[in-house]
Amino acid sequence: MARIRDIAQVCKSKNAGPFMVTIDVLFEDHDLYRQVKATGVLNAGLFARLYGVNEADVLFTPYDTAAAFKATLPRLVPAGDIGDTDVYGAQQHAPLLDVEVPVNLQPR
Repeated sequence: MARIRDIAQVCKSKNAGPFMVTIDVLFEDHDLYRQVKATGVLNAGLFARLYGVNEADVLFTPYDTAAAFKATLPRLVPAGDIGDTDVYGAQQHAPLLDVEVPVNLQPR
């Protein structure tokens, strides 16, 4: 199985205000994006489990035109608060990188 780190062109996170973080997963290859989407692996439940939040609090959106997925979820510690280790939310995508997706990769 392929990991997100190996198949996504971009996987990044950033603050969506002081209390939320947004994670984007973008694919250069639209066919590969469609394969990933069809597996159903990337979904609100996955983000809830990875980040320890309620699934109902995760806004998960696939963007077919951009071959991208976006998830916005609450930060466990507000940006800049005591105990915050990533004030900009720029390192929050890391748990997603090792998620495995059952896709058929074609040699290039």
